[in-house]
Amino acid sequence: MTTNLPVITEILPIVLRLPSAIAMSDEQFYEFCQLNHDFSIERNTMGELLIMPPTGSETDQRNFDLIVQLGIWTKQDGTGVGFGSSGGFTLPNGAVRSPDAAWIKRTRWEAIPSELRKKFAPICPEFVIELRSETDNLRILQDKMQEYIDNGTLLGWLIDRKQRQVFIYRPNTQVEILDNPQTLSGETLLPGFVLDLSQVW
Repeated sequence: MTTNLPVITEILPIVLRLPSAIAMSDEQFYEFCQLNHDFSIERNTMGELLIMPPTGSETDQRNFDLIVQLGIWTKQDGTGVGFGSSGGFTLPNGAVRSPDAAWIKRTRWEAIPSELRKKFAPICPEFVIELRSETDNLRILQDKMQEYIDNGTLLGWLIDRKQRQVFIYRPNTQVEILDNPQTLSGETLLPGFVLDLSQVW
């Protein structure tokens, strides 16, 4: 007896292109995202809006574990602040991106005026994590990771659960690919931080 299992297909973001006459300011874009908080909305450097539906429950559970591990280390270390998947950052190139997890040195974060921190803060995190779900397009995530690096990120992890691989991004260095690692090291940027991947795979 055979069973027909559902085929999981990749879901591409909906791309909304706005004419220049109605292009949103940073303030309007922030308000637009608040009105549509059920969706993950980013803006690329061309001003296009990228809209994704909420992630599946399993992916969100795995991402929660990532955030908890980073959060525990962040509190113990004390030199920086951590962020989850709902926070947006305005990068130097004008794009607004929301990594699945991020870390910023406390001195850089506190140098941003309080009013700007309440919205999509104008800063690129030093450290970012993106977790690929079964429906995420790998090429889109790889481009996003490179954009972080080009805008100031010092260390980035793209965790591909689908292929059990990790892509490690660093400035001026070829992307390092690890097959089925059990842990990841925060290196000199996040000294002592080790991510246990046993609950992620």
